[in-house]
Amino acid sequence: MSRKLFSMALLAGMALLGASCSDDETTNNDGGIADGTTLSGTITEDVTLKSGNTYKLSGAYTVEEGATLNIEPGVKIVAVYDDNVDYILIKQGAKINAKGTASAPIIMTSEKEESGAWGGIHICGRAHTNAEGGKGSSEIGGAEYGGNDDKDNSGVLQYVRLEYTGYAFDEEHEANGISFYGVGSGTTVDHCQAYQGSDDGFEFFGGSVNVSNMVVTSCSDDSFDWTEGWNGTATDLIAIQEAEETLGYACDCLIEADNNENNYSATPVAHPTLKNLILVGNGAAGKGVHLRRGTQVTIENAEIYGKQNAIYVESAETENALVNGTSSMSNVSISGILTSKEGIYTNAEFEADGNKANQANPYTSYEDIIAKCP
Repeated sequence: MSRKLFSMALLAGMALLGASCSDDETTNNDGGIADGTTLSGTITEDVTLKSGNTYKLSGAYTVEEGATLNIEPGVKIVAVYDDNVDYILIKQGAKINAKGTASAPIIMTSEKEESGAWGGIHICGRAHTNAEGGKGSSEIGGAEYGGNDDKDNSGVLQYVRLEYTGYAFDEEHEANGISFYGVGSGTTVDHCQAYQGSDDGFEFFGGSVNVSNMVVTSCSDDSFDWTEGWNGTATDLIAIQEAEETLGYACDCLIEADNNENNYSATPVAHPTLKNLILVGNGAAGKGVHLRRGTQVTIENAEIYGKQNAIYVESAETENALVNGTSSMSNVSISGILTSKEGIYTNAEFEADGNKANQANPYTSYEDIIAKCP
């Protein structure tokens, strides 16, 4: 794993806009947007947020097809605490090029420094989804996603930190840190962090996007989540959950994984490849890595600790794939034992595959994890 990821993860703080945004928009002579501008509305042409500037986000900020939102290193975006629901939506055919650096990450945060304060980033691509009909509508913003271009390019996200996301639009719709809807493998995603959100850190709705060096810190729902046939590769993942006693709220799964909640055999079947994971729960009851609803998976080199059920597998489709070798777990160490709901792929099979159960958790902090990483 990369030390650079952890240096970013330890930063304090956190946290967009357009050519036809709002009356508050001010354009510099170089094509950038002025420091202090409030970002709101819809953009239909390329826009650049300039390095070192701070911007406010008020309401929905939507990038339409053909437009690119460019965000330079060191930009800070602060969601306004008001009656508007603040989020960024990248539609099909649009792009976000958010290119931070290790020394100048892009920070997206909120005036209200509490989980659930704003709505995060939503990216809709033209890669596959196994949703009915091969198309879906984003939970936030109602934008179409899906298609048959698995190499679709929605831009770049590098060294981006999101704090306090997870705004609840209603009982069924909460916003993740970043939601990837049918995002293709032409998109570049690395060195991103979701910090203290009230929903998932990163969620994948189908697509083929690959990600690396991703950190989720104390999000109250799942750290990583996938459904609808995601089949990308995720390398160097970390999730860590603070204890409820000090954090003030509980955290759910470290990973929650589905193929399709309405059709466990829907195709293309979810089958991501995960390499190099350190996932540390908060010691509470519940599930760590929850594999269910027909998902398949390949996991290589993982440490999973700190939940009552470090790995919990269910549904005949998911467990049979682990037995017949369609799915696999190798060099995986867990606290406790693997729990099988169906009794098909059990802890005995897990250990027979060369994995280790009942391992002690050696990590209590980021510093411990950093010391482990080269």
